Amino acid sequence: MKTELVTTLKRQAPKILQELREEKEPVLITEHGKPSAYLVDVDHFEHLQKRLKLLEGLARGEKAILEDRVLSHEDAEKRMARWLK
Repeated sequence: MKTELVTTLKRQAPKILQELREEKEPVLITEHGKPSAYLVDVDHFEHLQKRLKLLEGLARGEKAILEDRVLSHEDAEKRMARWLK
């Protein structure tokens, strides 16, 4: 992963953004020697957002199972009948 100083980002933003688009590699931005932010290209960010939504849905499903908040297939069909017609 590439690392850039925040001052370099300020001075060379167009160049850094162009490299980001071409290389598709996240860029770690540091301030005073400490990590401050990551720059990622739009496609990668959107992909991460989709994965996060999927993982959150799986976590909710697992929690529902642990809390015994589940339905049989038959009961689910009955509840969904008005939308399935």
